[in-house]
Amino acid sequence: MAEAQNIPAGSTTAGAIAVAAESTVATRMSAPPSFDVADFPVPNGREEEWRFTPLARLKGLHDGTAVANGTMKAQIDAPEGVTVESVERGDARIGKAGTPVDRIAAQAYSAFAKATVVTVPKETVLTEPVRVTLHGEGGTTFGHTVFDVEAFAEAVVVIDHTGDGVRAANVDFLVGDGAKLTVVSVQDWDDTAVHVSQHNALIGRDATFKSIVVTFGGDLVRLHPRVTYAGPGGEAELFGLYFTDAGQHQEHRLLVDHSAPHCKSNVVYKGALQGQDAHAVWIGDVLIEKTAEGTDTYEMNRNLVLTDGARVDSVPNLEIETGEIVGAGHASATGRFDDEQLFYLQARGIPADEARRLVVRGFFAELVQQIGVDDIEERLLTKIETELQGSV
Repeated sequence: MAEAQNIPAGSTTAGAIAVAAESTVATRMSAPPSFDVADFPVPNGREEEWRFTPLARLKGLHDGTAVANGTMKAQIDAPEGVTVESVERGDARIGKAGTPVDRIAAQAYSAFAKATVVTVPKETVLTEPVRVTLHGEGGTTFGHTVFDVEAFAEAVVVIDHTGDGVRAANVDFLVGDGAKLTVVSVQDWDDTAVHVSQHNALIGRDATFKSIVVTFGGDLVRLHPRVTYAGPGGEAELFGLYFTDAGQHQEHRLLVDHSAPHCKSNVVYKGALQGQDAHAVWIGDVLIEKTAEGTDTYEMNRNLVLTDGARVDSVPNLEIETGEIVGAGHASATGRFDDEQLFYLQARGIPADEARRLVVRGFFAELVQQIGVDDIEERLLTKIETELQGSV
């Protein structure tokens, strides 16, 4: 695959600052963040944050015509010591990790009845993951979930989406000082489902946050992971894997906001597309504010187009407001199979179809290995193999 953009930037002087963006992160949104849906105009598709999204397929989530009339079957399996609460809107933990940045996120915040708060107490180290299973049974639902991992605790959270329906939600991750949180969010919806969600992570001092987003199903899936830092020394890793089939629209829009000094972030998203009108969108925004001296960040997006008729829009944006950084850069590439890799495998007696499968599996392998939950890894490898049967 040919490299579309690769702008590594490591600088210690203001004269070496690298800024690479279609438009700056600070001015990309048509309205400032707000919990009030009335503060956001109804999008028309010409706004920067909506220009890739087929609004007609959002089933009214964007214009206020969608009402809560569906059923979402939810189950939370939590290890001993973890508390699960159903709380009112006024709970101080709700919204602490971040504010809605578009009309759908604000609509979801305004429409949920009660929020769920999952708490991992201070200094608790979980040996089993917290598993959240959400199965849509039709209709439209709204939700808000908070995962509060307190200081020096360690946890893995798996959020699994299946079934059908229209879903809008906000998911907050509070990572306390010195804590470690790994989140695996799987979107394995039926082909007719619509899912729009904003993920907000607030990372404490010397805390570690790892997010693995896996998207396979749904007619339209639009996810907005956002990371901010509450103190110095925080580290964030954002990994993503998506497989977009004919007619599907899968959109991942990320923001890493470096506002605290001496923090790190690493973003790697990879996608494969096949079939007519398969459409994947990846927007990666990284902002390094004036106060974020000593930042070390990198983001990368790779897309493998398996058949004709598929489309990818990949836009990495990097905005740097201080020259006192360790390093910053981004890269984006979209292409078909690497002919050299295929030739190498075929020259060793591997049939062409099997060689192509091996290339795709290798393309995704590093991200699947990041999950660290055996049954989820096995399930996703099986899913990838099933998807490949239709293309290679």
